[in-house]
Amino acid sequence: MEGAVSGSMAEGHGGGGRPRGYSVLMVVRHHHGISPYETAYGFSRAVRVGGMIHVAGTAPVPAAGQEVADGAYAQMLRCTEIAEQAIEALGGSIADVVRTRMFITNADDAHDVGRAHKELFGGAAPAATMVVVDALLDPQWLVEIEVEAVVS
Repeated sequence: MEGAVSGSMAEGHGGGGRPRGYSVLMVVRHHHGISPYETAYGFSRAVRVGGMIHVAGTAPVPAAGQEVADGAYAQMLRCTEIAEQAIEALGGSIADVVRTRMFITNADDAHDVGRAHKELFGGAAPAATMVVVDALLDPQWLVEIEVEAVVS
């Protein structure tokens, strides 16, 4: 199921300057990545609703047969690689990213994670948050990222 995209139709009501009671049909598309937690816990790597792409918390899950990347910088690069694949599968690009949220387990890694963030998202200059958390799901993970993009 790696890289799978599925879709459905959803009816939206009002909002966006439309009169109350006005309905619009939107396409909802889902992208499923390689994390075993997606199937186990029932979520998608990313979901596109209209022009918005929401990428779930993305950890440095290694490709089959590989180990978790060593160090926060390398892990951030892996997280972003996974998120970028999801965004592209749903018709967007890194240039469309408007918001990122970074979760790190050690404040001392902030510089390395921030440096990787700037290299990868600097051109898009998204709104960003970095938060230090006690732990992530896998004790080897030092960073996890959420990403939102708006596709025109």
